[in-house]
Amino acid sequence: MTKLLETIDEPQRLGELSLPELEQLAAELRTYIIQTVAQTGGHLAPSLGTVELTLALYSVFKLPRDKVIWDVGHQAYAHKILTGRREAFTALRRYGGITGFPCRTESSYDAFGVGHASTSISAALGMAIARDLDDRGEHVIAVIGDGAMTGGEAFEALNHAGQLGKRLIVILNDNGMSIDTNVGAMSEYLSRLRVMPQYNKAKKDLEGFFRSIPHIGDTVLKTAEYIKDGVKSVLVPGGIFAEMGFTYVGPLDGHNLRLLREVFSEIRMMDGPVLVHVHTKKGRGYLPAEIEPDKFHGVGTFDVISGQVKKDEGAPPTYTEVFGQTLVKLAAENPNITAITAAMPGGTGLKVFAEKFPNRYFDVGIAEEHAVTLAAGMAAAGKRPVAAIYSTFAQRAYDQLLHDVCLQNLPVTLCLDRAGLVGDDGPTHHGVFDLSYLRMMPNMTVMAPKDENELRRMLITALSLDGPAALRYPRGTAAGVPLTDDVQPLPLGKGEILREGGDVCFLAVGSMTANALQAAELLAADSIAAEVVNMRFVKPLDRELLLEAAGHVKLLVTVEENVLAGGFGSAVLECLADAGRTVPLLRLGIPDRFVPQGDRSLLWEECGLLPYQMAARVRERLGRTYG
Repeated sequence: MTKLLETIDEPQRLGELSLPELEQLAAELRTYIIQTVAQTGGHLAPSLGTVELTLALYSVFKLPRDKVIWDVGHQAYAHKILTGRREAFTALRRYGGITGFPCRTESSYDAFGVGHASTSISAALGMAIARDLDDRGEHVIAVIGDGAMTGGEAFEALNHAGQLGKRLIVILNDNGMSIDTNVGAMSEYLSRLRVMPQYNKAKKDLEGFFRSIPHIGDTVLKTAEYIKDGVKSVLVPGGIFAEMGFTYVGPLDGHNLRLLREVFSEIRMMDGPVLVHVHTKKGRGYLPAEIEPDKFHGVGTFDVISGQVKKDEGAPPTYTEVFGQTLVKLAAENPNITAITAAMPGGTGLKVFAEKFPNRYFDVGIAEEHAVTLAAGMAAAGKRPVAAIYSTFAQRAYDQLLHDVCLQNLPVTLCLDRAGLVGDDGPTHHGVFDLSYLRMMPNMTVMAPKDENELRRMLITALSLDGPAALRYPRGTAAGVPLTDDVQPLPLGKGEILREGGDVCFLAVGSMTANALQAAELLAADSIAAEVVNMRFVKPLDRELLLEAAGHVKLLVTVEENVLAGGFGSAVLECLADAGRTVPLLRLGIPDRFVPQGDRSLLWEECGLLPYQMAARVRERLGRTYG
């Protein structure tokens, strides 16, 4: 028997389906998403929660003429499958396959590229303005989760949209979670809306009243169920969305296909900005994901039957785990240490800290700018704040780092997880720009460890400084070196020579140190003596070591898991130029383009960062070739 899903190649087909057919399709979509993500990894729980919402939207609105912008994109797997990518979905997040997020170059149905939170309403409003300037008539719909709604940009966009009064639809997908449990006043407000006793009582009273009206009661009730304009002010007086100029509809059951279709059919006829509040369950239809939605938010490969994530037995701890454990130990010794995260307590390794020191732990939600300035305020008042943020998301706090932290030379420690190429999440999540934008900030110290022991020493070093410091480390398992008991601060701005050599010198940063050592071994087989230096510090540079190396080798090679533009290699070139030294130099790092998703080793290969590629480039520059 042919599955209904196999007959859907474009969303226009959905408008032809009956309600029972759509419900069948919802079940088939869930099965397909679960089975595929079990093999590829991905954002399972959020995408399972939006199946009915997607089907209802796409059966009412006319894509791609109408524009749907999915905030972040965690919840957009059904969207991808229904928009001509059903077969391609099996290569989700794989090298050469489709991305895990909406991407304009991938499909005409991806109205806007996303990957970072809280952008959808701003983008949708921009499209609505362009539509009206061109006198077109399409609908523009932003779908945003309650977690992303905590981001400041979302509020800025809501405020502007309400002021302009443009025809715009915002779907608030409220599942009570972002990645971990939501925090903040907006989360509490939405929770009250979901369970407000007067709301439920008034709804029942109104239903009884309307049904008592002969002939027209059911029709009136149906309309009131969709558009609660007259009732809303009674039920939710001073509702924040209404105060911002939106017509508020909801909360609605986000898994009731009939209701969602009927509501969307009504609101598509309305003028002005409308916010539809939809309540969904993260992980819907897959019990392990329903029970542990945070575990299945972004998940690796797993067994469908048991729900157990596949792990490498005996693997070293992750850098994230080592960071979290070290910070807990240091905080037990120093009561001034505080920890801050932006909606990522699990992802940044701070859950144990939160349990042990709840009064010194702060999850600010999706608000990286606030996280950094909050840390600055703590530091100005005598504390030693540690802000743990993914490298790619720390980009949002550039201004706060520069003006609120560095300008005042405040002792804020910035710990950048997922630095470098992160793999399957692709270009929106690669942390390959931090060395470039951090090293140009006055007063900032920038470090990157070669292994987990050095990570611990760098954290201690950062917390000993009188000014700001940034520590960046990669995603995944650490090097696997034994953890020593005696952990001392590093000498500031000093590298270490790991291997002697007189022909070429590798100046390596962080994750690339191990690759440089392997490249040196390959060159040794060709009688090329390669020195390897673990630079440790991108700022301040070990100028003495650098100039000494420049004086006795034929070629300097900088190696970094960062963009070449303005990165560590640029810093070395500047140092040499300032010293009046002219020595051949080869820079290896991330080229001037966005790197796709895929296994990290494949991405290293694409960027020329595998040991054999490094060795080949050195041979080429030295003028020596081998068969």
